[in-house]
Amino acid sequence: MNIEEIENNKIPEGHVTLVGLGRLGIRTGLNLTQIHRGGPQKITAIDSQKISAGDIIFKILGGKPGEYKVDFLHELRGIKEVTPIREDINLENLDLISGDVVCVEIAGGNTIPTTAAIVKRAHELGAATISTAGVFGIGNDKIEVMDISQADYNNPVANELKAEGITENHTIITTGKFIRDVEPVTPYVLDEIAKLITIEIMKALQAKFQVLN
Repeated sequence: MNIEEIENNKIPEGHVTLVGLGRLGIRTGLNLTQIHRGGPQKITAIDSQKISAGDIIFKILGGKPGEYKVDFLHELRGIKEVTPIREDINLENLDLISGDVVCVEIAGGNTIPTTAAIVKRAHELGAATISTAGVFGIGNDKIEVMDISQADYNNPVANELKAEGITENHTIITTGKFIRDVEPVTPYVLDEIAKLITIEIMKALQAKFQVLN
């Protein structure tokens, strides 16, 4: 097989759904759209929010205040297939969840019940699931990736997810720092978490499609 044939065989496979396209979600979405000679074939982005004056990362990338965040990712998609859904997931529209990997990156208020419902729906569909469990930190923090069954008992997000019935087969990524702590959320930490989320998404896709192929 020559190089051209090898290149042509390295095609995108699988469907990733991103629930939440805020400061972290847009980083993950851009990572996925930039994967070349592979990666997901389709990305679905679900979020009802529009770009605001405080959304610096969107403005740096060229987004305009008032534009839907999911539409902005669609515009930046390159050759990837990106489907924008301008809604927020709740208990009434869980049918919007689909794909081979579902990544939850929602924030603001008590998001645990919604995250748990999304994870349960995704597991019913046979999808791998990923979410965050603490993203605060100044940039020199240890970021851990683990199955929720391995989470430290001091992690309140993991504990609440477990109380909602998410006890295994769900990947969490955490700095172990939360809103109760003194650290802020910095772009350095978000960059690193988005990188790790992207790696976990790719590992899940490879595991599924290597088996199928």
